[in-house]
Amino acid sequence: MEKANPSESTPPPTDHGNLGGLRYSFSASHNRRTEAGWAREVTIRQFPIATDIAGVNMRLGRGAVRELHWHKEAEWAYMLYGSARITAVDTLDRHFVADVSEGDLWYFPSGIPHSIQALGDDGCEFLLAFDDGSFSEDSTFLITDWLAHTPKDILGKNFAVPPSTFDKVPQKELYIFNARMPGALQDDLAQSRQPVVPEPFNFRLHDVQPIETRGGRVRIADSSNFKVSATIAAALVEVEPGGLRELHWHPNADEWQYYIQGEARMTIFASESRANTVDFSAGDVGYVPKSMGHYIENTGRTTLRFLELFRADRYEDVSLAGWMANTPAQLVADHLKVDEQFLRSLPEKKHPVLPA
Repeated sequence: MEKANPSESTPPPTDHGNLGGLRYSFSASHNRRTEAGWAREVTIRQFPIATDIAGVNMRLGRGAVRELHWHKEAEWAYMLYGSARITAVDTLDRHFVADVSEGDLWYFPSGIPHSIQALGDDGCEFLLAFDDGSFSEDSTFLITDWLAHTPKDILGKNFAVPPSTFDKVPQKELYIFNARMPGALQDDLAQSRQPVVPEPFNFRLHDVQPIETRGGRVRIADSSNFKVSATIAAALVEVEPGGLRELHWHPNADEWQYYIQGEARMTIFASESRANTVDFSAGDVGYVPKSMGHYIENTGRTTLRFLELFRADRYEDVSLAGWMANTPAQLVADHLKVDEQFLRSLPEKKHPVLPA
């Protein structure tokens, strides 16, 4: 553990104070397994600082289904591997069916019923995020669980069919289960005569024009381009070896991070002379409370790729360099005792990812 997290066991001399746990790994979470797949979660119970967002890492085998369900919380997702078919119905009975693949997003608002089914021979894996840190994957509303706890005569009356219609309803939740592979997407879409939802619940993040710099790139998805995503804003950040996600902070929400690939180091400045440094690798979750200054450095040999998530409708950040560049140089120089020419040479616009 100490070898994997050298900045925590031997922090840099600029660190001061103790901000508590700023990192947690999905690998340390209990794995809920079925014969068709698995799920593990990082919530406020495992990661107390993460009050705004909870995360679930889920794997479905070929054809496996995360059964029809809904939540009190909104669900945001990033496809890590493979492909899946997702379905939903909104409050006006308008339907939605789409296929998603690696790098795609989806978002289901609070209370909207939906499902996920793996496509392809090797199934799929994805990250789910929920807009409440106390969420638990075990507390979803499942269609089988509801019907199993409703008298069959009531079910018969509700659907105007004999109660025996429901004799084979499972007596316990299916949760993740094996099912027949779906047919063509167009056939599934054609089954409902109701209109489709006006704004799709899926989004192709990799089609977003990135903010490109010499040190990497950033793709942003929030309600400005992913219209339905009203409670979670996100950025996919890629940093080349030795590069830096610049010194900055987020004024509108806490930041929940998921590290997809590579190795990183982050220092958080929390005011009151407090600062802590943490190391991350793939599968880790990080957290930065609202308005706390921080950076993320790529300490590995490959491209660092991670997600920044916020319980907000818009992505916002403030760059330290941008602040200094757009404040009178003499005033900043008198604070920091640096040369004014250096300050006047700073670019006036932020560069979120800096080269080595």
